[in-house]
Amino acid sequence: MEKLDLKNYVGHRTLLYGETNTGKTYITSKFIDFLLDSNLFAPKEISILDFAPKFLDVNGIKIGGKILDFSIKSVECNYLKLNGEIIAPRVNSSNKQELFQNICHNYKITAHMLELYVKQQTKVLIMNDMSIYLHLGDKKFLLNVINNTPTFFGNSYFGTMIKKSFGKLLSLKEKMRVEFFINHIPNSICTL
Repeated sequence: MEKLDLKNYVGHRTLLYGETNTGKTYITSKFIDFLLDSNLFAPKEISILDFAPKFLDVNGIKIGGKILDFSIKSVECNYLKLNGEIIAPRVNSSNKQELFQNICHNYKITAHMLELYVKQQTKVLIMNDMSIYLHLGDKKFLLNVINNTPTFFGNSYFGTMIKKSFGKLLSLKEKMRVEFFINHIPNSICTL
């Protein structure tokens, strides 16, 4: 992927999507650092919803990773705190029942964070790993939130490397929902 000129994404809605370990969270973190360094917005006008699980290395496949792993400065922002730990749903499941429990667990956390954001919207919304919310979340509600934010910069998993035989339906649903956002967010960029 070519280097992005981050100033071009201020005042726009941008979605990075791609396979695991393609730099989505890293680039999102660099956008936060750019915003803070440029003083275009007060730090508290930048809200961060970090839905990603903690970094995992599963058989050489790197999964997850938080904004804070790449941007120490991000703590200056309105970094909404999780009420619990996000679980990498497929990786931490051995059957369909556990998978469903994991996505329900994650949905409760991410939906609550999104509700908190809606009550105190800011000029900038950063969202790391929105596919975690989309497993059960309302795509039209999320699109409305994004469209009502002057600057949105988010990322989402969109790949095939994270899979389990019992998770095929989840993977298909996730793919279709991310495609919905690719088609509705004008600045959608694949990180290959």
